[in-house]
Amino acid sequence: MGHPLPPLLVVCALRIERFALRRGTARSAAAHPVTVLRTGMGPTAADTAVRAALADSGLRDAAVLTTGFCAGLAPGMRPGDVVVSDEGHESAVLAAALKAAGHTVHTGLLAESDHVVRGAERTALAATGAIAVDMESAAMRRAALAQGARHVAAARVVVDTPEYELVRVGTLRTGIIAFRVLRDLVPAFLDWHRTTAAPPEVS
Repeated sequence: MGHPLPPLLVVCALRIERFALRRGTARSAAAHPVTVLRTGMGPTAADTAVRAALADSGLRDAAVLTTGFCAGLAPGMRPGDVVVSDEGHESAVLAAALKAAGHTVHTGLLAESDHVVRGAERTALAATGAIAVDMESAAMRRAALAQGARHVAAARVVVDTPEYELVRVGTLRTGIIAFRVLRDLVPAFLDWHRTTAAPPEVS
């Protein structure tokens, strides 16, 4: 008989992100309960909410996966592509699970900002080697590690790019694309969790 998995805590910032993820868990997680936590926007809110959640006894041993939307920085990215942060040793497993599910995945540096990035600032961040930017992933990761989480990863869905910035007419269309992709990431998140967090079998 297999050992039970530790909890999975999926963390996002926005109400619309939580709605997409809950739609996905309703489809995919009947036998694999998942807690979806919305932290609110920005690094301070993200840090506070993740620390509080992991202090709860029911989530103390949880694997933590941070997700939501991001701004793409690399040439050729399109709304709906998925960015996996290469920070941490479990990024390859998460990227492989997402690719196996049919998603277009980019793995690399996920930059941190405390505001929406546009124009010249987007170009400057790209020059540092970052392939995408968001406001919460880094803070969520720091908070999770500070609380002792052993399995932490980040995957974000590109909602805008230099060619498709949020201020443009295509915002609604690109937002719908990103929403649907985020909803459909849940099965791959569960695969990542099963692969990385399952206790070893005892023979």
